[in-house]
Amino acid sequence: MRPLRLTRRMALEELSRQPDGAGGYGESWAALGVLWAEVVARTGRERAVGPASVSDVPYRITVRAAAPGAPSRPRPDQRLREGTRLFRIVAVTERDAAGHFLTCFAHEEAAA
Repeated sequence: MRPLRLTRRMALEELSRQPDGAGGYGESWAALGVLWAEVVARTGRERAVGPASVSDVPYRITVRAAAPGAPSRPRPDQRLREGTRLFRIVAVTERDAAGHFLTCFAHEEAAA
């Protein structure tokens, strides 16, 4: 196994819902902290969404492990942000048997 290069600074974000006062709610993303990561692109595809073309690229993002239940441990209902780039987390698993690192499987979607 090749050595990891955790050189990308990414913000871990969680969806937050607040009542809007009219019986509904508003949604916003709240930052939980910063993680250093290695980001590896996998095979992408392009698909049509209405009149627009959308690029869907899956990524494997590796970060240092955190204990289960810790706020710094990524979950599938969260996302990682690097500047204006957003990576929606779809699954998280341990990368190594010792549990030192986690692999986040994520998708970046951007309009073409």
